[in-house]
Amino acid sequence: MHRSTRMNKSELIEAIANRTGSTKAATQEHLDAVIETISDAIAKGDTVQLVGFGSFGAADRAARTGRNPQTGAEIEIKASRTPKFTAGKALKDRVNAAARTKKK
Repeated sequence: MHRSTRMNKSELIEAIANRTGSTKAATQEHLDAVIETISDAIAKGDTVQLVGFGSFGAADRAARTGRNPQTGAEIEIKASRTPKFTAGKALKDRVNAAARTKKK
């Protein structure tokens, strides 16, 4: 498998299928179910915590004044809820270890 700097969904499915020995079709079905389940939980206001990986949740963003980058005019940005991911310690450690190895 060719590795680019970004992994898209089909590449992720292929990598998981290769690692587990499952078919790509079954892997896609499982991945879609995981994404839908996490999305549904977040939409209901729940937090999904995967120990060692991270937590998925939602955060409130207050209304604020912004600027139109083309005109510089002030605009009102409405309050909203946004999805949020907080990386767990094990994931942070793994990313940092990979970064240190890459620099050598």
